[in-house]
Amino acid sequence: MASIFSKIINGEIPAYKVAEDENFLAFLDINPLAKGHTLVIPKKEVDYIFDIEDPLYADLFVFARKVAKGIKAVVPCTKIGVTVIGLEVPHAHIHLIPINSIYDMDFSRPKMKFTPEEFENITDSIASRIS
Repeated sequence: MASIFSKIINGEIPAYKVAEDENFLAFLDINPLAKGHTLVIPKKEVDYIFDIEDPLYADLFVFARKVAKGIKAVVPCTKIGVTVIGLEVPHAHIHLIPINSIYDMDFSRPKMKFTPEEFENITDSIASRIS
């Protein structure tokens, strides 16, 4: 059965896409820890990130770096935190989270809520900064 992320890739489920190429997709987390919290995924469905073959694995992080720079240009923060948990969706993904302290990456914190219009504005702002 296809993961929810594969359904997003295939256009079966909508997402706030900030960047995409032939191998990767970056979209806003709909239950974000911070404004700009973005997920970066390979389009190839692989459950465990360390099972991705070397060239694709390296390219995933290069793609994530471009997205992180776009987020940092838009969202005031000290850094973009990176985490890979991999338990909630059986499709490898990287969380890019604007942070000012280590506690900003605590997934037990309440999630932020945005309107569809706010998500669209965040999406457009980040997408316009990714080269």
